[in-house]
Amino acid sequence: MQPTVNATVFIVDDDAIVREGMAWLLRSRHLISESFESADAFEAMLNAHPSPLLNDLPMQAGCILLDVRMPGQSGLALFEKLIASGLAQAWPVIFLTGHADIPTAVDTVKRGAFDFCEKPFSDNVLVDRIEQALALSKIRMDARHIHSELQTRLSELTDRERDVLRLVIEGLPNKLIADQLDISVRTVEVHRSRVFDKMNVKSAVELANLLREV
Repeated sequence: MQPTVNATVFIVDDDAIVREGMAWLLRSRHLISESFESADAFEAMLNAHPSPLLNDLPMQAGCILLDVRMPGQSGLALFEKLIASGLAQAWPVIFLTGHADIPTAVDTVKRGAFDFCEKPFSDNVLVDRIEQALALSKIRMDARHIHSELQTRLSELTDRERDVLRLVIEGLPNKLIADQLDISVRTVEVHRSRVFDKMNVKSAVELANLLREV
């Protein structure tokens, strides 16, 4: 699998040896990483950059390697916050667990974690899963950005243009749209053209397909 461009793997583990080993392993597979010694340190980074991370869509694909047990805030407590903020959806979470944590890790997968990996783990298997998580992150984020852009385009329509749009995607010809809105056919044509321009489409079929994403 080709590395996902401009993606970052966030390593959150209190064990410096694990962090350094993972960072080295990821570099060997041409993957970018950032390391954090605790859940609190990772959360502090998120809070320092709220706009592109917690309160809005992330600007790049990523995934989170998260140790279950750490001093201070646990990985599980951080995971709950990531779910609530939506970040666990944008950046899939892979838990790093000890043997005793496996039942808990299985439960986290049911709640939305991407996977869990038992320590000591197979380097190649883990990096393969990381690459799959990054690819999923990119797919999800591309879809969310497309949806966000579509909502922006819709917000730029006037009320009358929205009326015309609704009737256009219902398949009505200009004459019937004019009759329903009590305006001239020429006015319908003008509004229709503006709707197509603002939505960046060339046909009613293309417009209808686009709005299925809303």
